[in-house]
Amino acid sequence: MVTRRGAVIGMATTALAAPMVARASRAPRLFFDSLSFLPEDLNEITAAGLGGMIADVSDLIEVRGADGVPRYSRNFAANDPAIDRAVAKLKDSKVAWLARKGSEIGTRPGCAVFLQFQSTEMMGDDLARIAHFHDKGLRVLQFTHHNNTQYAGGALETVQTGLTPLGIEGLEEMNRLRILPDVSHGSVPTMLEAARRSKTPIALSHGSARAIVDHPRCAPDEAIRAIAERGGVMGIFMMSFWLTRNKVPTVADYVAQIRHVARVGGIDAVGVANDFPMAGQTNLIKLNNDNARGVEEYLEWWRALRRQGVPGFEWTPEHVVIPELNRIDRMQRIAAALTASGFRAREVDKIMGGNWRRLLTDVLG
Repeated sequence: MVTRRGAVIGMATTALAAPMVARASRAPRLFFDSLSFLPEDLNEITAAGLGGMIADVSDLIEVRGADGVPRYSRNFAANDPAIDRAVAKLKDSKVAWLARKGSEIGTRPGCAVFLQFQSTEMMGDDLARIAHFHDKGLRVLQFTHHNNTQYAGGALETVQTGLTPLGIEGLEEMNRLRILPDVSHGSVPTMLEAARRSKTPIALSHGSARAIVDHPRCAPDEAIRAIAERGGVMGIFMMSFWLTRNKVPTVADYVAQIRHVARVGGIDAVGVANDFPMAGQTNLIKLNNDNARGVEEYLEWWRALRRQGVPGFEWTPEHVVIPELNRIDRMQRIAAALTASGFRAREVDKIMGGNWRRLLTDVLG
């Protein structure tokens, strides 16, 4: 029997043997960012060169428990109007528009924007809210953000758990409505169970490989493989302390993450994510990308989780961003780095956006 993974490997071998098509005859390359935020000035999307993006439009508040650990809450009262604001902003834009199907990418000028919530907290125990938000334009839904929710286990917990009974029902509702399930920030049991149970491919919209940085926020090879074998995609994000333990993070470290996921899951399983504002991590830009100073804003949170006994926080990060990528033109720079690193033009096309176009079309239509 030919498995999807076997077919991917076969196609990759054929592609490597095929002659390169002259660049002049190729269609324009799609740049797709699988996790960012709608900038105040939507013209930044044009400056970034994006033809598509997944935009987290959830509204959150910081809350602290008795342990002093900062956590982020997203409730229905805040997020019902939050998605309305995003839809209204896109309606009035000439450079970006609300996308409801993957097949719409590239069918009109500007950037196709797929709305996402980075949690299921706003759903509470009312599964009808998933359809409510879907009607408004929600197309990607993340089970959890770091911590456990009513739906699934988060990555940054002392005890790792998977989907709850409500989470299993929620996944079924996502499948029914054709919402893309996102396991970013989830525990490994959450990732594996969602991949196994989902009737559609799933996404890990933004993350990195645990084989390179051993941390629970990073995905192990078994999770990457499970997502890939069912047609899913993983986006590599820009948070450098989860990309490399090297003292000075570089573009080569980012390329190494992409290469690892492609090796484990196949070239169809990897893409580019951000997880910072469109123009880059704001405070680091103000500091001229001085990581030694910029990392300080993360250390209170990091040390609080260490005190709590969450695995992976025994060491202290030394950087936040790859300076060369903490800027508006990161997509062009990544594409150039991939080409310089030996990836073929067709492979670069897939990584930079083609894989996300295919996944969103498979799931959303």
